[in-house]
Amino acid sequence: MAEETPWFFLKWFAPSTFENFDWAFPVVLYLLPAVPLLFLLKWLLTFKRQQKLDIALTKTDLRSDPLSVLRFLPGLVLFFTFLLLIIALARPQKTNEKVEQWTEGIDIMLVIDISESMQIQDFEPNRLEAAKQVARDFITGRFQDRIGLVVFSGDAFSMSPLTTDYDLLNANINTVTFDLIESRGTAIGSALAVGTNRMRESDSKSKVLILLSDGDNTAGNIDPITAAELARAYDIKIYTIAIGKEGRVPFGTDFFGRTRFVENTLDETTLREIARIGEGKFYRAIDNDALERVFQEINEFEKAEIKTTQFKDTTDFYTVYLKWAIAFLLLWLLLKSSFMSNILRD
Repeated sequence: MAEETPWFFLKWFAPSTFENFDWAFPVVLYLLPAVPLLFLLKWLLTFKRQQKLDIALTKTDLRSDPLSVLRFLPGLVLFFTFLLLIIALARPQKTNEKVEQWTEGIDIMLVIDISESMQIQDFEPNRLEAAKQVARDFITGRFQDRIGLVVFSGDAFSMSPLTTDYDLLNANINTVTFDLIESRGTAIGSALAVGTNRMRESDSKSKVLILLSDGDNTAGNIDPITAAELARAYDIKIYTIAIGKEGRVPFGTDFFGRTRFVENTLDETTLREIARIGEGKFYRAIDNDALERVFQEINEFEKAEIKTTQFKDTTDFYTVYLKWAIAFLLLWLLLKSSFMSNILRD
């Protein structure tokens, strides 16, 4: 029922209207069955106490006058007056509740290795595609956090600045390939420097850098340890993930279609030291499931505090039924003073 509907409209008595009401004092509604009982009791007492006059008439003199039923009208009006007063006392209302969630958010920079060794197939379908998938899943689980993306091989390249446009971020992740950067190698230090540069002007209370790599630092013009210390100077926490197995790992096929194996090495010591300097944590992921668990754990560690604000807008409608009750009461007083109350009772 719209708030602007005039009080004298009969729509206020439609069952759908009452279904949509909240009641401030619903216990008052239990008085509704008492009204007909009260009127029944009054009728029984009146019937026993009223004086009766025996009159002898012939059957042909007995006639029924339709106007005689009007004597019940004042009582009926008073009956509805009490019902309306009880409804008004129960205070029907409608409440529109709004819930707003907000958070200051966290700035997160994903730094992903796209060097040639990320094509190794000890992950399904390979290391890079597995990393891209868990990154997309990680982004999906965030709420109002700004997330950026840096990729690196022999050099580092910023794919996306810090943003809350997760659709754009996922689109950028989908375009990541091994051919984005021509220079070969693994420039871990340069990648950390580019990620730090993207985050250094951030005024967020929490800044996180997640570095994912499968090799040694073999390129770039900045040492990884120096880059980690620079990042920590800007209050950036660093998580490092060493992806892949060491030793013989599958890498494509030979001329005859047989699986080719290559030797893979990984500088776990440097990644551990980077995480220690960045006051984060080091992880080792050797398959898809392990990599997913790593990102799930980081997701739990770096949860922003979500604050909820509730707004309640309550509109009362008891005045509608109070006006109806007053109208019925005035009508009852009018009828009580009319001929209807003086019609000879049978």
